Amino acid sequence: MALKQISSNKCFGGLQKVFEHDSVELNCKMKFAIYLPPKAETGKCPALYWLSGLTCTEQNFISKSGYHQAASEHGLVVIAPDTSPRGCNIKGEDESWDFGTGAGFYVDATEDPWKTNYRMYSYVTKELPQLINANFPVDPQRMSIFGHSMGGHGALICTLKNPGKYKSVSAFAPICNPVLCPWGKKAFSGYLGTDQNKWKAYDATHLVNSYPGSQLDVLIDQGKDDQFLSDGQLLPDNFIAACTEKKIPVVFRLQEGYDHSYYFIATFITDHIRHHAKYLNA
Repeated sequence: MALKQISSNKCFGGLQKVFEHDSVELNCKMKFAIYLPPKAETGKCPALYWLSGLTCTEQNFISKSGYHQAASEHGLVVIAPDTSPRGCNIKGEDESWDFGTGAGFYVDATEDPWKTNYRMYSYVTKELPQLINANFPVDPQRMSIFGHSMGGHGALICTLKNPGKYKSVSAFAPICNPVLCPWGKKAFSGYLGTDQNKWKAYDATHLVNSYPGSQLDVLIDQGKDDQFLSDGQLLPDNFIAACTEKKIPVVFRLQEGYDHSYYFIATFITDHIRHHAKYLNA
């Protein structure tokens, strides 16, 4: 599958690149960002996937989070895809910021008119890793995932739906129980239809209940002054309760004074890179 390089910038001895390709799952052109650390010049490195939140592209994380130094030091290839298909000419795709363009919610849509393009779950868990493994110096056996908000939800569900696929998982302010929050209800009803039992297959809190085994170490950072926490969009307590019941270890850090922004992410990103490096470089 042909990759077209859009940009390349040297950063902490490595290269921050952006590529474009024709996606089979999404039936459109897609961009992804990839950071190749210095170690990638001499051998295969672990792959760490970042999933961004609502309205984001592949650019937000690479320009705002400040992750490059830690990724360079730990020898991690970091991949950041876009958050949805783009330019699919679906009626209503650009009408709201929390549904359609920039809001794929990391599900495989089953409803018209979304089901042909909006297959971000399969893109992130299958097509993109296959593309990365075939074209870059990564070790396919060493892969982890993390994300923010909608992308934190994505990271959690990708891990819980694929036991053993990812060595580690972490999240910043994830949408933990989307079947119960306004964002989730809007997205899931549009992409997955009105049968709420189908929604549970993409809800981290519900997926924990059917997760086999507890070989999982989850790190979550949450800003205490996050408006979406107080608005009931994130619902981390429900996820933590489910994990406690299943004896799945979760480190949940409520960070005093921090909000939902990339200032919050940039503050704690090095902790998350270290968390993943511990498992990926073991």
